[in-house]
Amino acid sequence: MNGARRAALTALQKWRKSGAWSDAALNAAISRFGLDTRDAALASRICYGTLQNLALIDHALMQCCDRSLSKLEPQVLDILRLSAYQILLMDRIPNHAAVSEAVELCKASGTGRASGLVNAVLRRVSAMNGAIPNLPNAGTAEYLSIRYSHPLWLCEQWIETHGYAFTEAALSANNADAPSCLQCNQLRVDASKLYAELKALGFSVEMHAFLPDAIVCSGGDLAASQPYADGWFYVQDAAAKTAVLIADPQPGMRVLDACAAPGGKSFAAAIQMRDQGEIVSCDIHENKLKRLLDGSERLGFTCIRTRSMDARQPDLDPASFDVVLADVPCSGLGVIRKKPEIRYKDPDALASLPAIQLDILNGLAPLVSSGGVLLYSTCTVQRAENEAVVEAFLASHGEYSCEEIKLPWLNEADGMHTFWPHIDGTDGFFVAKLRKHI
Repeated sequence: MNGARRAALTALQKWRKSGAWSDAALNAAISRFGLDTRDAALASRICYGTLQNLALIDHALMQCCDRSLSKLEPQVLDILRLSAYQILLMDRIPNHAAVSEAVELCKASGTGRASGLVNAVLRRVSAMNGAIPNLPNAGTAEYLSIRYSHPLWLCEQWIETHGYAFTEAALSANNADAPSCLQCNQLRVDASKLYAELKALGFSVEMHAFLPDAIVCSGGDLAASQPYADGWFYVQDAAAKTAVLIADPQPGMRVLDACAAPGGKSFAAAIQMRDQGEIVSCDIHENKLKRLLDGSERLGFTCIRTRSMDARQPDLDPASFDVVLADVPCSGLGVIRKKPEIRYKDPDALASLPAIQLDILNGLAPLVSSGGVLLYSTCTVQRAENEAVVEAFLASHGEYSCEEIKLPWLNEADGMHTFWPHIDGTDGFFVAKLRKHI
């Protein structure tokens, strides 16, 4: 039996049972089954693809199963889902191979008694020939919700805010692959040399469309490469890197990265500052700071120091930072293409986030020196967590105002910008540049 499918099944089960992040669960499963690069890529595609298309897959399975999906053993349903994904949405796997492997998965996972049911259901799925019938009418939120496997409430909200065509394009982009964006450590190597080295190692590379010194890369294990070990790059989405460029930290400045883990913005600031000055990188979870320190050491930075801190109640001197970066906890709805399971979050659990985000801004505001910048950012595209939070903050902080964002590839007079995957090729991301005048 193919170990890739066992690894994918193991990761899906871990997500279903404990809500574990799919990337962490998948990496553990790949290691457990000792997969080579090719099988690891297949396991990743099956796992992520199944999560990305769960509603569409279930819609197809419901028409092929003689009982409610809720009545099936959860592990059997997991096998049906990942196998139906291969049949319906993967071109390179023959249907008979997917069906046969599903039966073997049942036997290997202790659900062999369900082999007949699994075989019959998947043969019916195969007979669809990729054309899934009885979808809701196109042009409706219900259609988008099933076709792109996003929650109905989110589809309805985005249609109301952005229109139907925009919403469909955004949902489609969320289900597309997201290649890695590598930020060149210009303190050790220039981008052209990094590009050439990665290409020579067999990676697929191209210079980023708008971000200087960034490389879009796919194929292979970047973390196992020599350029990675030598600290020539770190991985960070172009939108997050752009946020640091908007804040414009300069050599000799004192910078606070208030919600720093895993460290990308601290690293970007260190490069901008030529490793000259001081960056205080904080996180409420002290255990996360170890990873940040390891990354800083690999990249060769000396200006970064860490401390555990709740950004809502910072224990730092007032007016002591030239730049404060506030990349606050959020719903994460901008990074669905990288973490597909985020779409299944309970919307009621997200309602408390704007209050926390505003508390963080209120807590950090006194730490900025006169003339300094407080940069607010999130990895979500929800107005309630973005513009509304900034507006609420400005209403009670007359010493701050939004400042125009001016970069060669981005100009926003109101000082706020939302990135979208289908428009910018980045994560969904929001940034607001706030200048302190007193």
